[in-house]
Amino acid sequence: MPYSTDVADRRGLILDFAGVLTASPIDVHRAWCVSEGLAPGAWRSTLNDHPEGRRLYAALEVGEIGQAEWNEGTAPLLGAHVNPVNLMGRAWAEVPAARRMIALARAARAAGHRLALLSNSFGLDPFNPYEHVGIWDLFDVHVVSELAGLAKPDPAIYELTLDQIGLPAERCVFVDDHAVNLPPAADLGIATVHVTDEDTAVAELEALLGVTAVLAA
Repeated sequence: MPYSTDVADRRGLILDFAGVLTASPIDVHRAWCVSEGLAPGAWRSTLNDHPEGRRLYAALEVGEIGQAEWNEGTAPLLGAHVNPVNLMGRAWAEVPAARRMIALARAARAAGHRLALLSNSFGLDPFNPYEHVGIWDLFDVHVVSELAGLAKPDPAIYELTLDQIGLPAERCVFVDDHAVNLPPAADLGIATVHVTDEDTAVAELEALLGVTAVLAA
């Protein structure tokens, strides 16, 4: 039976960005650290474990500082020799797009579903990760934490996304690679998909949405 594109069958597909629409950045960041003369785990340890690194990244996520200011503050935490110019862009530039997940999103939109990007930001200028991967225009709705002043897992950012996508929670699916970000969505009645493997997540979404991800030749 062919999938109906009737409005009554429309669903909302809410997608995280990094680790969902891109591959996991971990290996790329480790290789980048080595290329910069740093220990392989320096990126993650600075952003996740260093108190000032955590503070700066949290401020960047909600727009309290911009990416350029973050670059200037974080570079010396990584190493005295690290150039702050376009630091975020240099670290993220080689992270590949998740081609099957993007194909799934395109198929969902073609079938009449509404798409929302729900992303904790890592800055928009001078490096715009969404434009770099080429997915910004794929979405009907963009909820980026830097612009919203809220970040996942704050329940308010999921409520804002529902308001903007214009569909009830029970008609929506939220996809994220961080398990901590899923319960607030589930508490609102949104179905959730935890991405630990791109192919598995795409197959689950194909079944939920009644679409097929087709990679371009």
